[in-house]
Amino acid sequence: MKCPYCSGDTEVVDSRWIKELNRKQRRRKCKVCGERFKTVESVQLKTPKVVKRDGRRELFNRDKLRHALELATTKREVSDEMISDLIADVEHRVGRLNQPEVKTSIIGQFVMESLYRLDRVAYVRFASIYREFQDTGAFHELLAEMDGEPAHEQQLSFKFDQEN
Repeated sequence: MKCPYCSGDTEVVDSRWIKELNRKQRRRKCKVCGERFKTVESVQLKTPKVVKRDGRRELFNRDKLRHALELATTKREVSDEMISDLIADVEHRVGRLNQPEVKTSIIGQFVMESLYRLDRVAYVRFASIYREFQDTGAFHELLAEMDGEPAHEQQLSFKFDQEN
């Protein structure tokens, strides 16, 4: 493989298989400039078509998913590598379904499950778009679900500091 910095030849320094994501990660070093970088190899599964809510069908697009995740994780401590891992996990789960078509609701559920484990604020942000929240009541219900109590029992209290 050629170095992305100087186009010189590279060598593999370390290689490991990431079983849960079904991919190989290699650390490489350039023989010319000495720069180090990572490469990732993944099994290319047959990409199913995504069935949208309105019935349209399109190919699974990891770039659209990345964009949505970047919006959800804006100003959160979620690295690009974490987002890439989440996308790889979703792709792997979709591929394991072994279906020619997959509904967006299934993909959305996979993303929501992964985001819930990764970052709760990003989870709420993504959910507000994915579930098409129309009012604050939907947010209250989601937060109550996250806290494990029914939405009607959850009470919000606000404290204001008053300075004279």
